[in-house]
Amino acid sequence: MRNLLFDLKILPSTNFKLPLISVGNLSTGGTGKTPHVEYLINLLSDTYNVSTLSRGYGRKTSGFRLAQPQDHAGTIGDEPAQFYNKFQKLTVAADEKRRNGIKKLLTLRPETDVILLDDAFQHRYVKPGMSVLLTDYHKLYTKDYLLPFGTLRESRKGMKRANIIIITKTPNVLSPFERKSIIDAVKPLPNQAVLFSFVKYGAIRSLWNHEETIEADCHYGVILLVAGIANPYPLEYELKGKCNELTTIRFKDHHKYTSEDIEVIKRNYSDIYTRNKLLVTTEKDAMRMLDPAILEHASQLPFYYIPMEVEFHNGDKQSFHEIILNYVRQNKRER
Repeated sequence: MRNLLFDLKILPSTNFKLPLISVGNLSTGGTGKTPHVEYLINLLSDTYNVSTLSRGYGRKTSGFRLAQPQDHAGTIGDEPAQFYNKFQKLTVAADEKRRNGIKKLLTLRPETDVILLDDAFQHRYVKPGMSVLLTDYHKLYTKDYLLPFGTLRESRKGMKRANIIIITKTPNVLSPFERKSIIDAVKPLPNQAVLFSFVKYGAIRSLWNHEETIEADCHYGVILLVAGIANPYPLEYELKGKCNELTTIRFKDHHKYTSEDIEVIKRNYSDIYTRNKLLVTTEKDAMRMLDPAILEHASQLPFYYIPMEVEFHNGDKQSFHEIILNYVRQNKRER
């Protein structure tokens, strides 16, 4: 009903005179939005002044907030905190009302050339010029159902609003036959590009000393993984190749860690009877461990985290770059 009201223009959708790129999904999460936003940041930041705007899910604040050095996951959200920590030249903001957030951003940062809207596919009060829709290779939206019977936030018909559909978390090698089979299942419109990406993991780093990394060929007796993300299975698959035994402590997506949670993690880690062990968490969870409310407790544990990136298959990388860069060039903001 809500989508129908926007389609009939009963509910207003605002256009802005600068490139707006939305990255989102039809499902409740776990498709890899954050690393795809980071891919766009890397693609555009050398040429343009880029800003990101997120809802700031799970933060303790509300309204518009521009990221500052004292901010953390509790004040601005885990994804914005991650963007701010990784990209020095990036402007990072959060606002649950994206239309208001864009106006504030353009007032405070008038030099902004491009705004990346994180997880905004359903936020239709703003009309992005470019919509990137992500769907997990292991759980395509074509095989999923609306909540509560599946994980879809809206009908599959919502895919019609996308300019680019990216099949994420695919195997590193994908046959032409499988590509065609997936494209046939997705049934893109003539104006939609279907591209394929896969996950790349960086060196495992100490949370407390980012210069300290673990050699790629290191092997452990036991790895304890702490994961508060929607779909930890690609990371679990990666870590299984680095140990004899992998144990995962799972929390819900965007989980706010407490001192009691840290105690549970500490007990589980202490109960592993070998010195050849490693405590690993995700990059998003690492941001939440830095929350001042639990930092004193979390810093007593030897947490490591593993950065996650995405890469595109074959000619998909060139196609993605061409579509995004052409859109930004053709819609460059006049100041």
